[in-house]
Amino acid sequence: MREGFLTLGIESSCDETSAAVIKDGKEVLSNVIASQIDLHRKFGGVVPEIASRKHVELINPVIEDALEEAGVDYKDLSLIAVTYGPGLVGGLLVGIAAAKAIAYAHDIPLVGVNHIEGHIYSNFISHPEIKPPLVCLTVSGGHTDLLYFEELGAYEVLGRTKDDAAGEAFDKVARVMEVGYPGGPAIDKLAKEGDSQAIDLPRPLIYDDNYDFSFSGLKTAVLNYINQKKQKGEEIPKADLAASFQQAVIDVLTAKVVKAAQDKKVKRVLLSGGVSANSHLRRELEEKLDELEIKLYYPQPRLCTDNAAMIGTAGYFKYQLTGEIAPYSLNANPNLKLG
Repeated sequence: MREGFLTLGIESSCDETSAAVIKDGKEVLSNVIASQIDLHRKFGGVVPEIASRKHVELINPVIEDALEEAGVDYKDLSLIAVTYGPGLVGGLLVGIAAAKAIAYAHDIPLVGVNHIEGHIYSNFISHPEIKPPLVCLTVSGGHTDLLYFEELGAYEVLGRTKDDAAGEAFDKVARVMEVGYPGGPAIDKLAKEGDSQAIDLPRPLIYDDNYDFSFSGLKTAVLNYINQKKQKGEEIPKADLAASFQQAVIDVLTAKVVKAAQDKKVKRVLLSGGVSANSHLRRELEEKLDELEIKLYYPQPRLCTDNAAMIGTAGYFKYQLTGEIAPYSLNANPNLKLG
């Protein structure tokens, strides 16, 4: 039997089935991830019904593997933390059902976790020394949110996307350009071979006096550029287009983060979500913040994408700070928002 406060995290909001055991909120004893990327690649995106069926098949073996790897049994657990939104409703329900069953059978407290908060708290696994106040940019396939943390558990939503999330724009542009799936890593890789100044693309809201984002117009500009090239029978410079598109997204993200950090007078900025793995975004944001003597933190690559370790950590902090326990009537909330 292991000592310490042990949290079992469960994540099934999209196309990863994951379970993890976290000790005292920050020490990862196991983090098992069964990815469905290869399964969905042929469709160019996640097919919800297929994802749900795969979660049903994988959820119990993944949980058992996580417990075995951590060297613990159900009787050792202090808390069950599960993603209840946002995400694909079918996948969420699979994880919630498993979490409820374990919590009920073994009389363990249950906590529902916002998936996006999980991404934020993944930083506290990689960097346990982080303390508020701080600004956090969460950027993923479904969300682009800019937050201010005055203290742990208490945050203010400064701004968010008005339409497409940054990661969603990456995926859609990658699909039209036929450069691979998932779109973010494919664009990032291809952009290294291109000229980011080759094609003039818009930077929506970059000069507006707010913290909001908009990427739908940028995505449309890329699609129009591709269509014009095809109509003229001209070759599409994919590397240059990938680099120019990525630079436009990064310019907007960086400008908003720098503005928020200066306005809030913080010395620490967190980057979280799947797009936080983008090498160019990390480098450019780090350079801009270094000039202002502001430290940038981001998770290890394995913790950037969906995983249960981040859910376990977020659930631990939620439970410790609020004492809130989810009822057995906990249900999926596919459109759950921060704040």
